[in-house]
Amino acid sequence: MTQTPTDQALAPGQARAQFTVPAKHPMVMVLGSGDSLLRVIEDAFPSTDIHVRGNEISAVGDAKEVAVIQRLFDEMMLVLRTGQPMTEDAVERSIAMLRDENGEAAVETPSEVLTQNILSSRGRTIRPKTLNQKRYVDAIDKHTIVFGIGPAGTGKTYLAMAKAVQALQSKQVTRIILTRPAVEAGERLGFLPGTLYEKIDPYLRPLYDALHDMLDPDSIPKLMANGTIEVAPLAYMRGRAQPTFTNVLTPDGWRPIGSLEVGDLVIGSDGEPTPVLGVYPQGERDIYRISAQDGSWTLCCGEHLWTVRAAADQRPDEPWRVLETQEMIGKLRAGHAHRYELPMLTEPVRLPDREVPMDPYALGLLLGDGCLTGPTTSFSTGDPELAHAREAALSGVVARAEGGPDHVPNGVSARGGVLTAENPVTGMLRTLDPSGTRAHTRFVPDDYLYNSAEVRLALLQGLLDSDGGPGAQQDGTCRISYTTTSTALRDDVVDLVRSLGGVAYTRRPQAEGRRQGTAAARHQQDAHVVDIRLPEGIEPFRLARKRDGYRAAGGGGRPMRFIDSIEPAGREETVCIQVAAEDSLYVTQDYLLTHNTLNDAFIILDEAQNTNPEQMKMFLTRLGFDSRIVITGDITQVDLPGGTKSGLRQVREILDGVPDVHFSTLTSQDVVRHKLVGRIVDAYEKYDSRNDGRTDGRNEGRRESRNGK
Repeated sequence: MTQTPTDQALAPGQARAQFTVPAKHPMVMVLGSGDSLLRVIEDAFPSTDIHVRGNEISAVGDAKEVAVIQRLFDEMMLVLRTGQPMTEDAVERSIAMLRDENGEAAVETPSEVLTQNILSSRGRTIRPKTLNQKRYVDAIDKHTIVFGIGPAGTGKTYLAMAKAVQALQSKQVTRIILTRPAVEAGERLGFLPGTLYEKIDPYLRPLYDALHDMLDPDSIPKLMANGTIEVAPLAYMRGRAQPTFTNVLTPDGWRPIGSLEVGDLVIGSDGEPTPVLGVYPQGERDIYRISAQDGSWTLCCGEHLWTVRAAADQRPDEPWRVLETQEMIGKLRAGHAHRYELPMLTEPVRLPDREVPMDPYALGLLLGDGCLTGPTTSFSTGDPELAHAREAALSGVVARAEGGPDHVPNGVSARGGVLTAENPVTGMLRTLDPSGTRAHTRFVPDDYLYNSAEVRLALLQGLLDSDGGPGAQQDGTCRISYTTTSTALRDDVVDLVRSLGGVAYTRRPQAEGRRQGTAAARHQQDAHVVDIRLPEGIEPFRLARKRDGYRAAGGGGRPMRFIDSIEPAGREETVCIQVAAEDSLYVTQDYLLTHNTLNDAFIILDEAQNTNPEQMKMFLTRLGFDSRIVITGDITQVDLPGGTKSGLRQVREILDGVPDVHFSTLTSQDVVRHKLVGRIVDAYEKYDSRNDGRTDGRNEGRRESRNGK
């Protein structure tokens, strides 16, 4: 199209433009069926004469309007070249975009807006239809948290849903979580009839409808069943919690989760301390006891999150899932096999070093074979290597044979060779509680149990060298067995193994009828047998014959834990925490790994104007790593009880200027429903301004969008 403003036949301030439609594009594509598109243009520019002759279109009128018409036909041809047809609505929106430029070059052109495809499903393509919608979609790509604020019908939720499905299909995220507040029922849904899903359906129906537009309807139940898509009211999003008395591992030992504060340190899945970022009381909730097949267990609510891997997910390229407790109930077996595997510590727990009076390996040997009840400590062994290992571990001590397998450790003078009267091992043990204990009452002192990984491993090696041994398995790996008559020592060995990243199973053969060993004494106590698997790279034995047998049998293999049962456990006061660990995992009771935040997820909070400030904060702090959040709402349609402030109104004041958080404002010009909806929105806006003198965020947002902010 060429413009000839200097044409002598034109009045001052007027211009003429002419446009030639290429022969490969039929005129009906440009003018519309029955000239419907041409009429839209003529109605928009009533003072401009537009004429069509063959494939030539000319326009004569005000220079500014002719310039817009010229740009309009150029943009229409760019759209048509992509194979996308022009509609009356698209022409109207293109005109609005071009007029809003005010003579300045726009960053986004109508053709760029109208040809940006987000998602294609069943022959239908979802794309933005207005400039603000395109900026909203672009913001979702560029920012972790995006607020879409605007009136009904502007596509806030629908476009966010399309971006979520796109992210899932391109494997940018592993799950979609859709939520909205159910304020009409006060978020107390228990009194409503029917199942949970029947109760929440009326509040979540718009989200379901959008899903069915974008995905194969037959695939949606499967995706929801396996946790890939979760649809729940906001009330159920906050319940990822444990009872306040549940133990959580910290660098100082176990502490109740209810006693933690922001800034406290807990232990993460890599064994390293990680700070607590948030502590959120959850009130009284229904509690479940979740148990693993190795006997470990803990308590949590039905919505508490667990990282798990099913048998079908064990290929190297398959990510771990994040499922709620209640999602797994009734699905814990696949035939006779456990379905859900739990993650293990990737490294031994790192705890602060503590000063100890005795070498930990030597203490382990003494707890296994030592006599700690007499006035003088002694030990019994028929293995010369074990006797020498104990002597080497105790600096300045030599073992004196007492006859048979019994030995007494004695000190050596500084010159060497001269035995002292005092038993130095007995002196060391007097500073520890085990002194004077019998075989069935022995235990590991806390200073050893909660010490560095090196101290804990050395202690375990001493225990296993004295009372443990390797046992080859049919799968080519080796399970370690440890035996003790002490219940406390059994539990301490289990704790040591778990703290190093291993698993331990316990069983209890009865003493009565048990085959006698070499000792003539009758078995007086039932034995506890601990079957152990340790991670690769952790050596359980120092004795050569045991170490060689362990290695020859293939080592320990991969320690694994599976969920064995989930059972109701009453109601308790609960709390949830957020931690700074990259995977959001922390160590809870029995060294189980769990978390409360949402990783690798695309999360949409719809109708956010009906959240209160506390709910908004709770929701935002659920953000996990590699996740995105889109929050949508209309601040002019708040349904909260009188006097309750909307969290969506307040959050802009709090987060404005925070990096990676973006606020997109849509207006009545972005309504993509019936034209009358936009006019109704404008009418209410004028009424509110006239009667209340109030300027809401949408007017401000409209000014910002026009200024390119």
